[in-house]
Parts: sequence; structure tokens; C-alpha cells
Amino acid sequence: MTRIIADISVSIDGFVTGPDPGPENGLGDGGEALHTWAFSDDPEDRRVLREATARSGAVILGRRLFDVVDGPQGWNDETGYGAGEVGRPAFVVVTSEPPEPVRLSGLDWTFVTTGLPDAVAVARERAEAASSDSGRDLDVVLMGGGATVGSALDAGLVDVLTLHLSPVVLGAGTPLFTGGARRTLVQRSATTTSTATHLTYEVQ
Repeated sequence: MTRIIADISVSIDGFVTGPDPGPENGLGDGGEALHTWAFSDDPEDRRVLREATARSGAVILGRRLFDVVDGPQGWNDETGYGAGEVGRPAFVVVTSEPPEPVRLSGLDWTFVTTGLPDAVAVARERAEAASSDSGRDLDVVLMGGGATVGSALDAGLVDVLTLHLSPVVLGAGTPLFTGGARRTLVQRSATTTSTATHLTYEVQ
């Protein structure tokens, strides 16, 4: 069964970037600390990253995040979604207008201009096709940014929420939660390392 999993790193005070994020400063001032765990040598951090990327049949991201990862300072062979961990899943971008051109032309990009629910539907189709091809269950991973994850939660589109709670207080930035729809979460796992607490919840 294909699940929709929102997976994002967040500070103790609830921010998914530091102040002043932008194409040249993707995670904002001090925001790099949110992803320290992803580059850690801790075996548990490596396991969390490996399992998260391995289950990805398709990945959804918003246009702002796409502009960051496809920008000059964005992803490369060493840094990117699951770099060095797994193959490359399909990427689905929610946007009002597809970009042209795309720097990361070696990745499988689909641009959906009709809203987040349609993007989720497209990503689910891609993940189900990948599941059929691979012979194992794969999921849709909603990687961000914060507004996209928050909107998906508000719209009831998320089955599982995975938070990588980083031990940093950013003070300002892009908040994950902005007072949207009330949701009940059921905690399914918690793994603590020196760089993060990895929390997994089912969304009711």
C-alpha cells in the first residue's frame, strides 16, 4: 500500500529554515544545523536516512524548494535527495508555472500546475508504478518545503508525519505549523541520536 509520508527536519522552536531563506541561502541563516543528522556518521542517523530514501517511490516538493535544489548552489552528485544511498525516484513539483530550463535535467521531474491534491495523485501513480516494477511497496515522500508540508497536513493528504527534531533554536525562519487544521497524531517510533530525535507519527 502506497502511503503519503511528510518527512522534514525541524528546529526545537518549530522552524524548517532559519531567517532570510532564498535561492542563494536555501535553509536561511543557521538553517544548515537542521540537517546535521543527514551528514552524520552515527549508525542510527545513517539507518534513518537509508530507510527513508529507500522507501521513496516518488517525492513531492514545492516550487520554492525546487528553485533552491535546482539552483547553482543546490543539489549535485554528492548532495541531494538520498545522494549515495539509493537510485533516483520521480520528483513531482507543485507550481503555478513550470520552469525553463531545468539545471538538474538528469532527474525525473514532473511539474503539476493544478494544485497540491493533483500533485499527490500524480506522485501516488508514479510510486505505485515504481512499486510494481520493483516488486516492493514504495511510498510518496513529501519533502517540503514547510508551506507545502503544512498545506498537505491541513488538507488531510498525509498518512505519516516524520520529523527530524534538531537540537537548535533558530528564533525565526519558516514555521512548519501556522495554526491550520487540528490533527491527531499517533506516535509510532522515536529514535534519539547525538544530532536529532527522529519521530514518526500516524496522522489521524
